[in-house]
Amino acid sequence: MGKRATLADVAERAGMSVTAVSLVLNNREGSRLSADAQERIRAAARELDYRPNPAARSLRVGKTRTVGFVSDDVTVTRYASAMIRGALDGAEARDHTVLMAEAGNDRKRINRAVRAMLDRRPDGLIFALMGSKEIDIPAEIGDLPVVVLNGTSTGGHASVLRDEITAGRDVANHLIERGHERIALLGDVDALRRDRRLSVSIGDRFLGIESAMAEAGLAFTARHFEEDWEPEKGYRGTRALLDQGLDFTAIIAMNDRLAFGAYQAIWERGLRIPADISIASFDDDVIATYVHPGLTTVRIPYEEMGRAAMDMLLTGKPAGHLQVPMPLRKRESVADRQR
Repeated sequence: MGKRATLADVAERAGMSVTAVSLVLNNREGSRLSADAQERIRAAARELDYRPNPAARSLRVGKTRTVGFVSDDVTVTRYASAMIRGALDGAEARDHTVLMAEAGNDRKRINRAVRAMLDRRPDGLIFALMGSKEIDIPAEIGDLPVVVLNGTSTGGHASVLRDEITAGRDVANHLIERGHERIALLGDVDALRRDRRLSVSIGDRFLGIESAMAEAGLAFTARHFEEDWEPEKGYRGTRALLDQGLDFTAIIAMNDRLAFGAYQAIWERGLRIPADISIASFDDDVIATYVHPGLTTVRIPYEEMGRAAMDMLLTGKPAGHLQVPMPLRKRESVADRQR
């Protein structure tokens, strides 16, 4: 790699002073140079492939134009990694570089990652979480701007969350608008409603569902409690609901993995989706578009959340809790209630 061109190199090529070159290339006011002289300087910079030295610039303006991105499992999780794409796009739009560290849920690793970031003097930090929960931010960060992405902090830092209340209402209302009054809930979990260390979003999801049901004067025909939201548990839970002999026409599954299991249990009984039982869910897992019929579900807007967190961090002092809309993907798993 050749030697990086300096302001002095550009000045020599253009036959101008270093001060004049600095004024022009940094777009500073006060230059009385003619348009021809300014173009000569810019042409020399192009010929030498001159690029400003970010280290020197950071010393001058007190900003490094870098952002630290500390995550638990985001970088290794297929869907949540879209948060990184959004954050990178937001940083690039503002000419910032992102420093990344993966720390899992190990407190010592988190502290080491934060210290490594602070040594590089970032302009702010984003703490990104795979599971939406409440975390402690290391005290050594001091007054450095911080945004918690997909979670909140005990210290009340700025955060970007998904709008789960509206999402829950949208799913329930979609079924109600299609005429369903006898609805079962698959995946109810008391612990997730109560403990913000486990989740700051699932309680809101339940609240949205239940408020829409209550406003329509409805109560769930059945509720199946399940802490592990995986396909096998969705299969077993749906079998249990069907075994009760209750007459429900729709199921709200708390995530797509539970819904996938519900599909299998319903088919196994010789029932049809959505002719006999409609299903709606949350997450918009990629498989939601592959199953037949396609699964009606709410999308988690990971990429939009990542960009929103970066925008919040780099546009003034971050504060408050921003909620990003979760769009409802209407597919073929919901039909009008058969009367």
